[in-house]
Amino acid sequence: MSVQKLASLDKSIQNLIVEATKVRASAYCPYSNFQVGSAVLCEDGAVYTGCNVENVSYSLTICAERSAYTKAVSSGNSKFIAVAVVAYQENYFTTPCGACRQFISEFGNVNIYVSKPGEEDVLVLSLDKALPYRFENIKDTHCMLE
Repeated sequence: MSVQKLASLDKSIQNLIVEATKVRASAYCPYSNFQVGSAVLCEDGAVYTGCNVENVSYSLTICAERSAYTKAVSSGNSKFIAVAVVAYQENYFTTPCGACRQFISEFGNVNIYVSKPGEEDVLVLSLDKALPYRFENIKDTHCMLE
């Protein structure tokens, strides 16, 4: 995990953060007023974006990350390199929630780039560091009960 300057990142990652920032404006968040944008970079270079879509029953809210991933998968893309998340909290970076981390892990380990709109600092971490003990298919685990 490190904080890097946006300009020091690969151009494809800079673009990913720009796209996440743009889609953030489309967030439907009448209850929290907390806009989140996300963009995923696929192995083939395609970028898919998503924003949070709230519901009065908070448990039915769709997070930006899952929105972007779902758009990519429904378009036939399921191999990912990176995900960007853009939201604004004055003193913190907004990392993916636990449900999103688990959702993202379904498609493999990726780098996560977390930023605030218009700011130069980017938190960079890998999913395996953000979610070290993810749920896995029982057939793949090494600690099965005997």
